[in-house]
Amino acid sequence: MKLKQLAITAAVALATLGAGIAQAQDIKPRLIRFGYGLNEASNQGRATKLFAEEVEKASGGKMKIRAIGAAALGSDVQMQQALIGGAQEMMVGSTATLVGITKEMAIWDTPFLFNNAQEADAVLDGPVGQKVMDKLQEKGLVGLVYWENGFRNLTNNKRAVTKLEDMDGIKLRVMQNNVFIDSFKTLGANAVPLPFSELFTALETKTVDGQENPYNTILSSKFYEVQKYLTVTNHVYSPWIVTVSKKYWDQLSKDEQKVLMDAAKKSRDFERKDTRAEADKALADLKAKGMQINQLSPAEANRMRDQLTRINASIATNVGMDLWKETQAAVAKARGAK
Repeated sequence: MKLKQLAITAAVALATLGAGIAQAQDIKPRLIRFGYGLNEASNQGRATKLFAEEVEKASGGKMKIRAIGAAALGSDVQMQQALIGGAQEMMVGSTATLVGITKEMAIWDTPFLFNNAQEADAVLDGPVGQKVMDKLQEKGLVGLVYWENGFRNLTNNKRAVTKLEDMDGIKLRVMQNNVFIDSFKTLGANAVPLPFSELFTALETKTVDGQENPYNTILSSKFYEVQKYLTVTNHVYSPWIVTVSKKYWDQLSKDEQKVLMDAAKKSRDFERKDTRAEADKALADLKAKGMQINQLSPAEANRMRDQLTRINASIATNVGMDLWKETQAAVAKARGAK
């Protein structure tokens, strides 16, 4: 009798254990592939790590970010298409590479639009920034927040650029974006559009002479190994944007969407602070690594700005005069608020 009772108890225990295992298998966490272009040790990589931690914590482990850096999932453009098609869930990348999908994104490519990061924060996080981001939904993407890439500066291997004429004939890698291509052609460079993932090799093999990126990216991507001259131009403030596949977003509950949005905002605040702190020391690090640094004078910056008047007019026409005027008004308001 006791043996029979023990057998029944064991059977019940096994059945309960089996049900528990089956239930645990049923509630696998949502795995979200999050692609980015830089390496894990970069500002982009650090902010992605924090985002992943916040998502897992806020969801109680029910949502997990699988961070995949170093362009392993493809270039920004390739990842954007994967998100639109629903083959990838999330990414962070340059707003400049979204211009072919959402023309309004070109407003952030306006040369010399912002004088400092505080102006950029006010406009990007305000009504204008939200209005531009919302346009992505029509194309199959959902924008969550803007991160900071930073003010872009010029490097090359041909000569020190101290005046407008020094740009003549430099084969300069630019993003796959018509505003960047036209801007640098207007300044006299031979603009060569290339994905970021191909850039180091192109510089190393001298397929191109130079490129333009923020200090942080120049440092984390080790461009100092294949570039001699750096000119502080601050010609464009370059934002990154965290995006989600709309096909995927629409499958999520409101609570799940909130987890991603709240984590994205925390990552934004961390990323901007981290990027700015790193940028402060990155220039000194680049100099210590042997790069020849020179500052573009205000007079030469104004000459470049004047040269690009036609580009600004083209951007205004492309994004629409209403958005152009709203943006200029928002910048003026931010500038006056200091």
